[in-house]
Amino acid sequence: MNAVWRAFEDELARWRDSGREVELWWRDDDACRLTPALTRLLELAAAAQMPLALAVVPEGAEAGWLGGLPAEVEVLQHGVDHRNRASPSEKKTEFAQGESLHAALERLRGGQARLAALAQGHFLPVLAPPWNRLPAQLTARLPRAGFRGLSTYGVRSAVEPAPGLRQVNTHVDLIAWRQGRGFVGEEAALQQAAAHLAAQRAGRADPSEPTGWLTHHACHDEAAWTFLARLFERTRRATGVRWRRASELFDGVARA
Repeated sequence: MNAVWRAFEDELARWRDSGREVELWWRDDDACRLTPALTRLLELAAAAQMPLALAVVPEGAEAGWLGGLPAEVEVLQHGVDHRNRASPSEKKTEFAQGESLHAALERLRGGQARLAALAQGHFLPVLAPPWNRLPAQLTARLPRAGFRGLSTYGVRSAVEPAPGLRQVNTHVDLIAWRQGRGFVGEEAALQQAAAHLAAQRAGRADPSEPTGWLTHHACHDEAAWTFLARLFERTRRATGVRWRRASELFDGVARA
């Protein structure tokens, strides 16, 4: 075992020694069509017996594969069309400040209806906005559009950012977006995970929020695929570590 894995597993051991269980979950973004990369992702999840929350873009999503997903794969809504509407002064976002709340909510409702029909019993009314960005005013109105969950990136500021809306985020991003859009590296990924777990243990982060791993199958190189397989193998056999289903995390969020 190299030093990077040892540091991560030492953190898992600290949780175990304190009598606490480490909870993890997995979200993959940007699914739309059954590409070779997406097929590989689904095969990896099945082989590792790993629960997967697949964030799917409703516009352009193909029906066939969504209706035939295995039971361990649950579908979240990844925006509506994943088109950047940001003004020059904003960071990338599908839901720009310049778009009216009414228009944004109508788009979201339409996307939700389409995805629920295509994914059938796999769909959860949970929004994972593209680029993990959503205006606060729109977040507050998501329950009006039928959403019961929200997932972005980073430590959440509240369990419920709006009444009836549960938030569960991701905290470890496997892609180096500013350095070539490849795998961030084994060391960086494990350090991110260990840092979030340590912050929870010390009370600097919400201890009830599972550590979320964020992947983007279309961007994975061989190093990323190899790392994921190794991560799943090591954590699945580790004492005191549990991978959670999205439907377990978003309490009260029933499948469509």
